[in-house]
Amino acid sequence: MSLSLYPAFLARVEELSGAKIPIRTTVTLQGVRTLPEGVTALRDVEIQKLAPGANTRGWSFYWMEENSFDAWDLAEALPAAALAAGIEMREHTSVRGLRAGNGGVELETSAGRIAAGSFLNAAGAWAASIHGNLPVSPRKGHMITAELPGKNQMQCVLRTPNVYIVPRGKGRYTIGPTLENAGFDKEVYPGQIQELFQKAQELWPTLREGTIAETWAGLRPGSDDGLPIIDQAEDHCWVATGHFKNGILLGPGTARVVGQWMTGGQPPMDLSPFRASRFAASCVS
Repeated sequence: MSLSLYPAFLARVEELSGAKIPIRTTVTLQGVRTLPEGVTALRDVEIQKLAPGANTRGWSFYWMEENSFDAWDLAEALPAAALAAGIEMREHTSVRGLRAGNGGVELETSAGRIAAGSFLNAAGAWAASIHGNLPVSPRKGHMITAELPGKNQMQCVLRTPNVYIVPRGKGRYTIGPTLENAGFDKEVYPGQIQELFQKAQELWPTLREGTIAETWAGLRPGSDDGLPIIDQAEDHCWVATGHFKNGILLGPGTARVVGQWMTGGQPPMDLSPFRASRFAASCVS
């Protein structure tokens, strides 16, 4: 469902913000050790046409029709779109506590007390700081932006279980990810960066001519079973977190489901697999 909502979502963000969010690629070459049933491996000549110089040794690659855009393009456009839609934004304001009752919610924040009719905890890896015992925690991932000069560029996403390389236009590529249980540590460590870049260079040796332009580490919200947590925590309070690596993909769908629920409608799908009550030893409180 979420994927089908993306064209309209991006069009609306572009309309409100006045910024463009271009689709960067439309094809993914997925490398696996064992092909899924019914899938045919691409010939090397087919792979080289889209990813010249790709090292296919040890992998079987197949074609996937997938659109990709640069998440930074969306992140830069969203604040302007939100303001144009009439949303009041309070940046750099942390939630320190909440109390539900009297037909609404009262929040204690770093900027003072705020009253609201309803509240959605979409604080990602920090969601448990608002609703205690919520079984979600950070999963650290190092990422790289590489710059590659010259004409030998790639026009598709090249991905294996070990690494992915995503073209972002103008000779820039996003490379990721690492996966680490490191708490809330967001420091970038050179050793992990070099290991990740080496994996990318082994998959696409052309990147040995490139340079690392930017590095960062993000904290993905992971639940104990790897599935999102979408639930009503208490009166007038909801949670939507635990999307792990799929947050940007599932964003529009989660927003549609939770928005309907919060405004008194019936969710358009069965959310029981995503309720916090599925965790025997944890609960939303």
